[in-house]
Amino acid sequence: AVRAQKSLGLVSGTPDYIPVAGFESPEVPARTYNYSADGRLYAYALPTSVKIFQAEGAQLLQELQLPNIVEVNFSPRGTYISTWERPVKLEDGSQHKNLRVFSVSTGEELISFTQKSQEGWDLQYTISESHAIRLVSGEIQVYRPAEWSKGIIDKLKVEGASSVSLSPGLNPSVAVFVAEKKGAPASIKIYGLLSLNSNPTCQKTFFKADRGQIKWNTLGTQVLLLTQTEVDNSNKSYYGETGMYLLSAAGNFDCRVTLDKEGPIHDFAWSPNSKEFGVVYGYMPAKTMLFDQRVRTLYDFGASPHNFISFNPQGRLLALAGFGNLAGKIDIFDRRNFSKVCTIDAPNTSFCEWSPDGRSLLTATLSPRLRVDNGIKIWHCSGPLMHIQSTEELYQVSWRPTAVEAVPQFGQNVPPAPAPSESVKSFAAVQKPTPSKPAGAYRPPGARGLATPSIFKREDEGGAPRMPTHGAATPPRAYNRSPGSIPGAPGYGQATNGNGAPHYQQHQQGGRRNKTNGAGAGPPVPAAPPVVEAETPTTPGVGLDSALDPVAKKIRNLNKKLKAIDELKEKAKRGERLEATQLKKIEGEADIRKELENLGGSFP
Repeated sequence: AVRAQKSLGLVSGTPDYIPVAGFESPEVPARTYNYSADGRLYAYALPTSVKIFQAEGAQLLQELQLPNIVEVNFSPRGTYISTWERPVKLEDGSQHKNLRVFSVSTGEELISFTQKSQEGWDLQYTISESHAIRLVSGEIQVYRPAEWSKGIIDKLKVEGASSVSLSPGLNPSVAVFVAEKKGAPASIKIYGLLSLNSNPTCQKTFFKADRGQIKWNTLGTQVLLLTQTEVDNSNKSYYGETGMYLLSAAGNFDCRVTLDKEGPIHDFAWSPNSKEFGVVYGYMPAKTMLFDQRVRTLYDFGASPHNFISFNPQGRLLALAGFGNLAGKIDIFDRRNFSKVCTIDAPNTSFCEWSPDGRSLLTATLSPRLRVDNGIKIWHCSGPLMHIQSTEELYQVSWRPTAVEAVPQFGQNVPPAPAPSESVKSFAAVQKPTPSKPAGAYRPPGARGLATPSIFKREDEGGAPRMPTHGAATPPRAYNRSPGSIPGAPGYGQATNGNGAPHYQQHQQGGRRNKTNGAGAGPPVPAAPPVVEAETPTTPGVGLDSALDPVAKKIRNLNKKLKAIDELKEKAKRGERLEATQLKKIEGEADIRKELENLGGSFP
């Protein structure tokens, strides 16, 4: 599905990539769209209404006359659809019920709420739709969707709760995050949904956590929490400090995820098998590590410029990429043997998603993140580009969800790529040929043909690891200044070894530095001939102030004032308008001349 400023469309996948028959793009711009989790339903919001379609064949099921809808979302089985609009003040003073839930089959409004924040606006449902929860002012409220009219059936007050996450799986749990406040530590607590008012099954407290991001594994048995502070008190990072914790819903395991490289956590993701997770962390080039469910290291991918990690739906392939201010390289690895399958070059990517069959990657450049070169590229997991679709002001794109069981499984080897679409051939025909050898960074003639010093190499290229300066603006110097390093000073051309002894001489030929002491220094090199420096003429007026006595200085300053007064008189003669301060200065001419006469001076 594709949503742009001037169009909305459904496009079939491999191998045709043609518009879905029967779907008509609306005449006015759509504000958002969404699929149901099973891919059965599709809905989009227009300025005046919301339309719900059968995704297969694009058959219209319902049209809800709702103006100004900004967000839409389906329940897990597609029984209900929620809509959110921006809250407004009503004339009668009552609260605006801007979050509403409708029946997909009948279009009837079932319940409505007041929801100010757009972040985390929708209710969270269990996978069977037996229960739904929402967080309101630190209170978790539980509803039974089959009986919306009964209202809240259970609730739990958690003081200071800032976010809540309902686990997937058949035995749902609720994870609640409480941010650090006024010296009190932050915490995460896990409750059983059906025993909400009992003691938490697992909990952990910690500091340095102003915000939290919660991710459950697919089975809903374990949860990862990424914590972040607004400010890094050690001044090592502009974006604050990050930390990670792993907790088990059953309460039999919890720990901090210890990472062996300093720097922020860029991204993390669970494998679909729920038994392992990957973390991208550390200063660039970042390090990527794969852990098991007991935080034991499974594999170290090393240091590379990555800030994105994603498993394909089957858990067979793993994509590591560097987006945003990085170059857009995507490295795909085979999880079975950790071998690199390919590297994809996708610069300016702002959205990346695996296809439901795990064989293709969709990358897109979206507005408003980037307003030029907007469009979609679809890559096969083995590397080739399969399809290109350029679209002006592209805002949203996604695959239609499909159950993993409904797609063919991976074989022993990565499947071969099918033939690319015609769009790729057309793109290749107009694409400018890229030079076979990259230009690289500029190197002066004297350094060409030589190996790059390790100090200028990235860590993943064999250079030294990044050492934070701990807030210092300038790193410490690795050498000592000596009198010989100042041009024109005695001994220029000789540096000292710390004891005042010279250890090299500066020569005119090629700027080489030759050692003059130490074992194995080689044959002595004749000293350079002395340099005769020309005398620098003295600039008139410079350095004369120190030679004048106080009376002479006073006379000089009074002469300057008289000269300025004469210039003002000339301006007045030409008819220019003078300011009050300038006129006052002219009036004081007689006093200045009298003072000058008393000092024995005269105005030239």
